[in-house]
Amino acid sequence: FEEPDIKYPESLVRHFLKEYTKPGGRVFDPFAGLGTTLFVAEETGRVPYGIEHDAERHQWVAGQLENWTHLIHGDSAHMNQFGLPRMDFCMTSPPYMPRNHQWNPLYGGDPAKAGYTNYLKRMTYIFKQLSQMMKRNARVVVQVDNITQGRIFTPLVWDIGQAVSKVMRPENDIVVQWKNGKPDYPCTHCLVFRVG
Repeated sequence: FEEPDIKYPESLVRHFLKEYTKPGGRVFDPFAGLGTTLFVAEETGRVPYGIEHDAERHQWVAGQLENWTHLIHGDSAHMNQFGLPRMDFCMTSPPYMPRNHQWNPLYGGDPAKAGYTNYLKRMTYIFKQLSQMMKRNARVVVQVDNITQGRIFTPLVWDIGQAVSKVMRPENDIVVQWKNGKPDYPCTHCLVFRVG
């Protein structure tokens, strides 16, 4: 794979869509971000669905999707309240958090929910909601990287893997090596889970 500028290339999504979905299938991203999963799903004849908390990103992505009404502006922790259909496949990259930070991206920095422990608990909660939205035996792919900041190492791949494994069956950790990758970012992890 070519190393992406924003660390989530279209080629990566295409690979997993080909592997785990069929045309017409429903593809979901609860952390839609810049919409890469949704755009590639639509381009390849799948039906995209997503949730994005940031209003500007939501508006930007929705403005370019044919199925723009399938992108919800909201908190993915409340996904079971949005009346979405059952999904065939999910590929996402959740917001990252270093273990030494207090600002929790899953709560918009709410001081009452600060800290890495709360972040991981919320991650488990969100993926539990997700498991209830997926069809039985559906795959969920989570793209995630470890974080190194100076001497502080956050084993995010391991920690998110553990958090999601509480509610879904872990199936694989696919390490994707970038072609011409930079020394500080030679690869990424795609954790594959199956909904039981």
